[in-house]
Amino acid sequence: MSEEAATDLSALPEAGKNNENSSNGNVPATVLESVDKSYKEKEREKPVLLVEPALNGDNKVNTGVEIGNSEVEYIESENLNDVEDVDTSLKTLLTGLDSKDWVLVCEALNDVRRLSIFHKEAMVDMLGNVISLIVKSLKNPRSAVCKTAIMASADIFKAYCDSIVDLMDPLLVQLLLKSSQDKRFVCEAAEKALIAMTTWVSPSLLLPKLQPNLKHRNPRIRAKASMCFSRSVPRLGVEGIRAYGIENLIQIAASQLSDQLPESREAARTLLLELQTIYEKALNVTPIEVSEEAETISWEHFCQSKLSPLSAQAVLRVTNLTREGIVLGS
Repeated sequence: MSEEAATDLSALPEAGKNNENSSNGNVPATVLESVDKSYKEKEREKPVLLVEPALNGDNKVNTGVEIGNSEVEYIESENLNDVEDVDTSLKTLLTGLDSKDWVLVCEALNDVRRLSIFHKEAMVDMLGNVISLIVKSLKNPRSAVCKTAIMASADIFKAYCDSIVDLMDPLLVQLLLKSSQDKRFVCEAAEKALIAMTTWVSPSLLLPKLQPNLKHRNPRIRAKASMCFSRSVPRLGVEGIRAYGIENLIQIAASQLSDQLPESREAARTLLLELQTIYEKALNVTPIEVSEEAETISWEHFCQSKLSPLSAQAVLRVTNLTREGIVLGS
């Protein structure tokens, strides 16, 4: 037993010496090598940024997933300058839009915007090919290309208005999809493009394009289409609504009241309230052939005559509750 105790005591000075060395900052070489190796391995796992980190639309630092985005400048339409040479821009436009170099694609998209603003007549003959390539850019996974294409779409709507209606189906679907995605700065740009569309394209031509998307299998596309539809209907005016058929519009809005997403339901409620106001002010008089007088049909009776019992009940619940809320609040 005494020999074992002596052995333990003989180890103490060496342990104390090691502790003293540690306290003086002299870490053993084996430990330093292990730490250094671990640090280098972690450093190799980190992505390398080839450019300065750029702020994206969320005001968050881009960590290098999209290297080179700092080279793209998103210029608002009112700040765009004219192209230097129209003929040269037109000759190289389609090649640039179809390039494999994403920076060249963005430059070509900005040329599309400039030509739309300053020389829209010059691009008319190639507009079909231009829009097809813009749709291709909208599908590009690189957000810089996608956002620039969205901005080009907005400028095209403003410049060409009704003349692109026959070309806009694939463009419309992509904009509806991009406006519902997770990247905030892409969503916001797509929303602006959709607002430009509902502002500059005649509602009588736009509504038939939007209507099939109200039944799209993607609920987000349905929701954005519902919002565009709701914005467009008031622009028809009383005569336009009469021509389109208020009963058709009520049926469309009623079908959206039971949609999966709240945006669709809210758009439907907004549209129904607009239709109720227009009906009660201007469309609620039905001439009677046997009399010179006119018969006034209430909103409730009109809905019940044009809708199924369940749909009519849902519509009247929305419009009556809203009306009661307005009366109580006044």
